[in-house]
This record gives sequence, C-alpha cells and structure tokens, in this order.
Amino acid sequence: MNTPASQTWTTDELMEVNAARALAGARTCFVGIGLPSTSANLARTTLNPGLVLIYESGTIGSKPTRLPLSIGDGELAETADLVVSVPEMFAYWLQAGRIDVGFLGAAQLDRFANINTTVIDRGPDKPQGRLPGAGGAPEIAANCGEVLIVLRHSRRNLVGALDFVTSVGHGAGPHDRERLGLRGRGPTAVITDLGILRPDPATAELVLTELHPGATVEQARAATGWKLRTAEAPTTTAAPTAGELRALRALKTARKADTR
Repeated sequence: MNTPASQTWTTDELMEVNAARALAGARTCFVGIGLPSTSANLARTTLNPGLVLIYESGTIGSKPTRLPLSIGDGELAETADLVVSVPEMFAYWLQAGRIDVGFLGAAQLDRFANINTTVIDRGPDKPQGRLPGAGGAPEIAANCGEVLIVLRHSRRNLVGALDFVTSVGHGAGPHDRERLGLRGRGPTAVITDLGILRPDPATAELVLTELHPGATVEQARAATGWKLRTAEAPTTTAAPTAGELRALRALKTARKADTR
C-alpha cells in the first residue's frame, strides 16, 4: 500500500471503518466476534446508533462500552435489551429470517465468498491445523437477509480453493443458494484492508469494486489466491474521519483498560 505522508490511520483501522460504514442502513445485525464485532460496535456508536446488535449467546440489543472479548462477555448481557436462550435465538430469530445482516470473519475465503473457519491443510505428513470452528456462522450465512465479511487481504486468506467449507456464501456460483434452499441473499460485500469486493450479479464471483486510499489494483491481485477481476474503474473509499477514528480507538482503549 502506498502510504500518504499525512496518513493518520492504520490499514486495520481503514478496514474496520469501512466495514462499519457498510452497516449504515441496517436495523439488526448478527455479530461475529473479532473484526466483525469491532466494526459493528463502531457503527452503533457513530453512524447508526439505532443498530440492534445480536450475539450468538442470546443477547439482543447489546450496547457494550468496550469491545467484547467473546460472545460470552458479561457486558453483552448486562447492556442488552433482551437475553434469550440459544435455541430460541436460532430457531425463532435467525432461522425465521428476522435478522437483516450477518457480519462474519473468515480464515479462508474463496471467489464465491464461501468461508472456512474449521481446518487448514498444512501439507503432507502434517496434522491439520484446527481453527475455532463453525459456531453459528453456517446458520448466519444461510438465513440473514445479507452477509458482510471482513478479513485481511492476503493469499493465505483469499484462496483459490478452501480446505474445508464451513459456511456457504454463493456456493459454486449463481443460483446455488436457491438450489440449496438458503433463505438470505448471501454475502453482498467483503471488506479487506485493501478494498471492497462484491459479487458479480451474473456470475456471483467476487469482483474488486473499491480500493482504500493508497491501495492499488496490482497490490490486491497479488494478494489474492485466484485471478481477481476488477470493476472497469474501481472507486476509492473515503478516508476515515477524525470522529470515526476517535470512536474506534476509544472502543479499543476501553477493552485494554478492562483486561489489565
């Protein structure tokens, strides 16, 4: 990335801010832990204060003052409008299609936005690398109105073929979700530290449509494990504002202070 001399943000902050902006019009968001949680909480504290954050542990309308450490973080329940059982969360709220946006991370992502968070093939004569696993991600990917994905852009993460399919994005291509009986629209945007990828309406393959300030098409292609297609003229995302950076850093600082 070509870093401007006057830049006051990191590439992670650029990614997190743009991921938060993707939630501008959402009403409800089923939040994955890690980068998705950072961006969802930033969205709620800045551009979308009415956003209802929902976590897999059964908390609805959580309003944490710092970034939660996990879905079981006590502050999620203490600040929630409602806490329900996990079976109710999945059967009534998620599988019934009552949640607008699912926000997920990934260890591996392929060109059709399918996700692996289960195992990594480490090569011949080596045991598989175990990852955190599926959790609620397959149901989130299947049933939310749409899915946003946030992850760092590298050949390690954006791969030509997944080692394991944990959560279906667009399957093998267009209309695969309908064939599989999945309720939602699936992934509509993948936000990385280099730019934003969106599925082509005709092929469902991810296409680079936007670049972050300082990033280049060549850089994004070199960091992708398949032949990355790009929009004819990718646009450039807006730089983070002082207010967005201040809010993001406050959330992170509060978590560090709480874990000392």
